[in-house]
Amino acid sequence: MSTEPSRARAVNAADTGNTGGILNAGDAEDAGGARDIGDAGDAVNAADPACRSLGIAVEEVAAGRARLRMRISEDMLNGHGIAHGGYLFLLADAAFAYASNAHGPVTLAQSAQVTFLRPAAAGDELVAEAAERVRYGRHGVYDVTVRRPAGEVVAEFRGQSVMVSGRPGGTSR
Repeated sequence: MSTEPSRARAVNAADTGNTGGILNAGDAEDAGGARDIGDAGDAVNAADPACRSLGIAVEEVAAGRARLRMRISEDMLNGHGIAHGGYLFLLADAAFAYASNAHGPVTLAQSAQVTFLRPAAAGDELVAEAAERVRYGRHGVYDVTVRRPAGEVVAEFRGQSVMVSGRPGGTSR
């Protein structure tokens, strides 16, 4: 991991002007392998209206790993007054997507599961850290831990990925 401060980038509507692709080998990389999300990361952010609408911040992306952050709002609460599990799943799934696509080829989720360990409340800042466990052929397995910044684990997620041909948005190479 880099000793430089992370370059967190909030996903928002102002990021829609970039037409670049998924992070590729030519993107800026520090000595620890973490990539500056820069223009390529901004392009991915711009193409993701779900993350953009939730204000998810992309803090770090590197081949096989990613760290994203999201604050739980009142609108994300369920009938029990705690964060709806779908939002926790979405944050973990987004981290999984960044980590699995950081290698370059378009990669999609083949399957995923989440285990909710603790409730999250309005105002909680959550961090999702994705790590590649294995890649084999066109497939990969990724684990994502969702926690509060102090380290308390809220959820564990495992996703299986598959590489597909083409580029995001359905255009072929």
